[in-house]
Amino acid sequence: MFTGLVEDLGEVVSLSKGSAGGRLAVRTRLGDIKVGDSVAVNGACLTAVEVREGIITFEVSPETFGRTNLGFLRRGDLVNLERALRADSRLGGHFVLGHVDFTARILSFRNLGEHRELVIEVPSDQMRFFVEKGSVAIDGISLTVNYVREGSISINIIPHTFENTNLKVRKPGDLVNVEADIIGKYVVGLLSKGESSLEENLRDLF
Repeated sequence: MFTGLVEDLGEVVSLSKGSAGGRLAVRTRLGDIKVGDSVAVNGACLTAVEVREGIITFEVSPETFGRTNLGFLRRGDLVNLERALRADSRLGGHFVLGHVDFTARILSFRNLGEHRELVIEVPSDQMRFFVEKGSVAIDGISLTVNYVREGSISINIIPHTFENTNLKVRKPGDLVNVEADIIGKYVVGLLSKGESSLEENLRDLF
């Protein structure tokens, strides 16, 4: 589990892909990663299988390639990195599982004074998971939804987030990884099962 607070901008060293998945190697300044650790790479939870001289290699499954933007990475690209949340750490963002729901295209990314407005396209079957002032993870960054419009959501980007994540190299047309808030997904899932099922699940919880 993660918080959506990016700890380092990694640089892609290599990417290999095949029918059975592949491997992604990233150069990073994070110095306490060991083999077997989970790391969020652009918001996707990956397992470190090799660590040496500042380069971490991850195994990537076909499902992850199909669900995220990792398969489109090239040597030199910047990726957002975050180590897994420790039980004694502060939760500065929101609960991010590292399970990307879908990729979304950036529709616009414009300056609003010192801040920026990011608008991303959202498929119609995913719109139900987003509410104004709710949480969303974009490429692993914990962000707040400003507005929900038909087919898109709008997000405010503060200068610190822009400068310290790969958003500083993003532009309209780029694909970003999106993970909807886990609380919203559970609520929608319970409601979709019907009122009686919802009451039963609530009784089980409390």
